[in-house]
Amino acid sequence: MDVKRLIMVAVGGQGNLLASKVLGDAALACKVPVKMSEIHGMAQRGGVVESALVFGNAESTIISDGEADLLLGFEPSETLRAMNRCNKDTTVITNLDPVPPFTVAIGKGVYPEIETIKTLIREKTARLIAFDAMALAKQAGSPMTMNIVLVGALIQTGALPLTRTSVERAIETRTKKAFVDMNLAAFDLGFQAAVGIAGHSRG
Repeated sequence: MDVKRLIMVAVGGQGNLLASKVLGDAALACKVPVKMSEIHGMAQRGGVVESALVFGNAESTIISDGEADLLLGFEPSETLRAMNRCNKDTTVITNLDPVPPFTVAIGKGVYPEIETIKTLIREKTARLIAFDAMALAKQAGSPMTMNIVLVGALIQTGALPLTRTSVERAIETRTKKAFVDMNLAAFDLGFQAAVGIAGHSRG
């Protein structure tokens, strides 16, 4: 099978690591080789958390600049910051609900306009699926399900060799029983959101 390289970027507390585990479990269920690595920033202070997942028969978990087939961004400015990992064929899926850094809050920085972020991503990649995943998470029942909303959008693209059923079962296994139905609802909302977003083609 073709190797697929996925980068996920988030700020601390957004559930990046749970999303990684769900995708890893689903890959194993589908008998797809998967390698995972994680880079933790100052997550407890809202720092950046990055995960790299390589699906298929690859020797390394390292995804060098320009090698990502997929970028899943939990925060729009962090998605933009990770553009160096992408190329002209990359598919980008991002949440559009911003989490401004501390520097913005104290007036030492300026948060980029969301439309500017979208334009810059479109210029450098093959496809952008951008939507307010936080709003859908709240619709599902909790802001904490935003990560699973994004996983739903990712699976809908068909870019990974994972079945919807395998991911839903992984969600059931990885989340506490009291939150399973909420997370499954979040997954479905993200999946349906991606259906309604055509993305774009270069040129």
